[in-house]
Formats: sequence, structure tokens, C-alpha cells
Amino acid sequence: MTIRLIIGDDPILVGEAVSREIEELVGDGDRGLMLELLTEADYRTDDGRWDPARLLDAARTPPFLTDRRVVVGRHLSRFSKKDEYAAIVALLGEPLDTTDLVLVWERGVEPKVDRMPALPKQLKETAEIAGAGMVRTAAPKGKAAADWLRDQLEASSLEFDRAAISAIDELLGEDRSRVIGLLRTLEGALGSGATVSLDDVATFGGEKGSTVPWALDDAIDKGDVAGALALLPRLVPPSGSPTERNGAAFRLLAVLHRRYSNMLRLDGAGARDEKDAAAVLGMKGSTFPAKKAMQQARKLGTEKLSQAIDLLAEADMSLRGTKDWPPELVVEVLVARLARLTGRR
Repeated sequence: MTIRLIIGDDPILVGEAVSREIEELVGDGDRGLMLELLTEADYRTDDGRWDPARLLDAARTPPFLTDRRVVVGRHLSRFSKKDEYAAIVALLGEPLDTTDLVLVWERGVEPKVDRMPALPKQLKETAEIAGAGMVRTAAPKGKAAADWLRDQLEASSLEFDRAAISAIDELLGEDRSRVIGLLRTLEGALGSGATVSLDDVATFGGEKGSTVPWALDDAIDKGDVAGALALLPRLVPPSGSPTERNGAAFRLLAVLHRRYSNMLRLDGAGARDEKDAAAVLGMKGSTFPAKKAMQQARKLGTEKLSQAIDLLAEADMSLRGTKDWPPELVVEVLVARLARLTGRR
């Protein structure tokens, strides 16, 4: 039996910590049988209250067709009052030997909570007595921040030249946790083992405080044409020399082509989860890009994926001169068509 208590207020760092714990506890096991992941949506009752009953039931349910179960309870700061967390304290006092339990004290999402309640002392002490490992997620401040950032870069599957490291440091400023999202974007765009340059950081990092590449992917995946088009000027600026604008357009096209090619490779590959998908695509490090590609491939299906590849090929030819269009118009038309393709039933 393993118990983990993850504590943090940064959703990116908390998400990474949860993914690591699941990867370690499930290992090569069947996630469909072993894993039960609960969020605040699972605790909401019909009358709008929060109730941990589903978490308690999951943690006390014996495994079926497997030796162990892994139960993850997220957004537990919803239970910050004594009469709310008392049942979780009782659970920690009598855990089931065949259940590995991951409890996550993090901020609620819907409705959004402006300030995360502090972890109750009784809950913390009970978890410690039960032998829980404490995982506190936070990017350090001050002098330690630079070392933390360097550790994150070194742990990724990418290589970084000196100029790229300096650019990332300047881009992130004090918002160090954004490096997780940037690394995922770079791994998905450039591929495992690639060397990241200053130009790559400028293209995929967006503006200070922004998450443009992720936001563009999400907008296209949701079929949000207007939202996707609103983000494009940050990736393919309408000003600058023709060479700069063409270069930005081709880099964005390369990212989109890699993403849809990955989806096409996963279509019909039989990947059951993000770990399988990462193996099919040969990805190392974070499995997040593989997970998103797998989910979107299932959503689109073979026919729409083929249409997307055709649209990408047409845009490539247009940028090479088959149409007398400025590069920003070519990518606008492409992105609008890809988003409409996703939104069309």
C-alpha cells in the first residue's frame, strides 16, 4: 500500500506531479482496470454541495482482475472544513491494503476559487501517521529559481543551446512554472532529441505571460475558428520582412504537420493510453503531446485526418508560390479550415 499527498497551487506543476505518481504506481499495469481518477466534478451533488463519498467508495473497493488499484483524488481543498474532511481522515486511519492512494490538495476549478484553503493540520498529521509521502509542488523563488529552471531543461528530452536558455529565462521571468508547458510544446513540435535554438523559443514561446502554441492547439481542437484566428498574429506577425514572415509561416506549418501526422500514425494503431501512444510515436519524456494526439485522432477519425493532411499540403504549396497570397493569409485560411473540420459533425 502506498499513500501520497500532493500539495500545490500551480495547476501545471500539480498536474505534472500527479502524472508522475500515476506512472510510477500503475507502471506496466492495465490502467483501465487499475486506475480510478476522481476530480471535483465527481464530488458535486445534485443540490450543489461537495461530498467525498465517491472517493471513499473507490478507495475501499477491492481490485478486480488485478492485484492492486490506484485511486487518485484531486481538488480535495473543496473539503477544507472539519466536518467535510473528517471522512478522509477516517479513510487514512483504515486504508485498504490493496489500494494505492494519491490525494491532491489543490485549488478548485469550477467554480474557480481565488485562494486555496490551507491544508488542515489534522489531515496532514493523519496522512503522516499513515506513512504518506508528501509532495509539495512549487517553483522556488529568488536564487534557487535559476537552478530549478536549469534542472527542468536538463530533465527534458531536448537539448538547448546557450542562446535558447537565456531566451527562456527572459521569457518566463518570475513565472517559472510555465517552463513545463513550453517544454511540452517544444517536444511536440520539434521531436525528442532536437536541439532548441533562439528562433524556436521565439516561435513557440509566445509573448511574456502567454501560452500561445497550446492555446492555438486547443482552439483548433475545439473547432473555435475565431479563437484560433485571434492567436495567429503572435505566431505569424503581419509585419516584418517577407523572409521573416515566410519563415514564421513555414515553422508553424511544420508544427501543425507534425501534429496531424502523429494523429494519423495513431489512427488504428490500437494505443490504449498515452503511454502506448508515446511508444507508437517514439516520444520520450512527457507523454502529454502523445495523449493529446491520441484524443484528437479518435475525435476526428480517418476521413477527417486525411482531409487535414490534404489541407496542410495545399498550404505548403501556397507558401511556395502556387498562390499569390501573403503568408499570414495562407495560415489563416489553413487554421480556419482545420478548426472547421474539427467542429463539423
